Amino acid sequence: MSTNTSNTMKAVRCVEHQARVLDVPIPQGPGVRVRVASAGICGSDLHMIAAYPLQATLGHEFAGYLDDGSPIAVEPLDPCWECSACQHGDYHRCVRGVAAIIGVGQDGGMAEQCLVAESSIVRLPAGLAVSDACLVEPLAVAVHGTRRAGLRPAERVAIVGAGPIGLCAVVSAQVSGAKVELLARHDRQREAGARLGAKLLHEAPSEGFDVVIDAAGSDESMRQCVAMTRGGGRIIMLASYWQGLNLPADQICAKEINLIPAMQYNRSGPARDVDIAAAILASKPEIGEALITHRFPLEAAEEAFATARDRRAGAIKVVLEP
Repeated sequence: MSTNTSNTMKAVRCVEHQARVLDVPIPQGPGVRVRVASAGICGSDLHMIAAYPLQATLGHEFAGYLDDGSPIAVEPLDPCWECSACQHGDYHRCVRGVAAIIGVGQDGGMAEQCLVAESSIVRLPAGLAVSDACLVEPLAVAVHGTRRAGLRPAERVAIVGAGPIGLCAVVSAQVSGAKVELLARHDRQREAGARLGAKLLHEAPSEGFDVVIDAAGSDESMRQCVAMTRGGGRIIMLASYWQGLNLPADQICAKEINLIPAMQYNRSGPARDVDIAAAILASKPEIGEALITHRFPLEAAEEAFATARDRRAGAIKVVLEP
């Protein structure tokens, strides 16, 4: 954790569609100050800097310390709390849209410090190291998706895609009591999946799964999901479909498959998906050990982003440590 005492700090921003480390003013104004200790590079960060001229400091997967030393993670949402979606508990669908997303529409956690709303703070349970707590956000994505699908004990679940979200889905589905099988592309991903307790698939089998989770986000992965799902089963659309999606609608309709889209996280009653994710991570330290393959200092962000792009070289989750 940095102890910078000047008026500026290091932060990662998009410059000509590349991640660059810049000197920027230390944030001032309303909000709770987080002194960042770990920030994960998400696949969406790679896509967004390539496609959009982002202005904000990057980073929506991060954890750190409050001024009083309390270790925390961040739910990277800053909704209005007044629109219809917010009033119904669906604050991840707030009318503020992208502007409400920390690390996209406002400055995020790939920096020495960040200001966030009090409502974004996730207190860490005992047993969860702040160096691994940047995984709270991606695990919350999986928790939200499996919760929306209503996974039941002993259901047979397959996951297509074994990047960080797919591997987090392994954990979330297991917590629901499901029997989990994983279709992974790269050796390091297969090793991580096996370490987390998934049965490995070496090719997409024929139908028979109650639930199939698409964590890859392509036309081909969706075709595989549809083929693997039993009649009347469910597909959780947990991926980001950056290139759009062509659905095999005839097969989906013939098999009466229920498609369940899932995006970000919110709460179910008093429990936020992020709090559930933090509790799971605290109880299963092997998750961080399996997913986090590389750690870099903040100053090495350009090398870290290059590493995160190269899945064939063994990267799963790459973490920056200010």
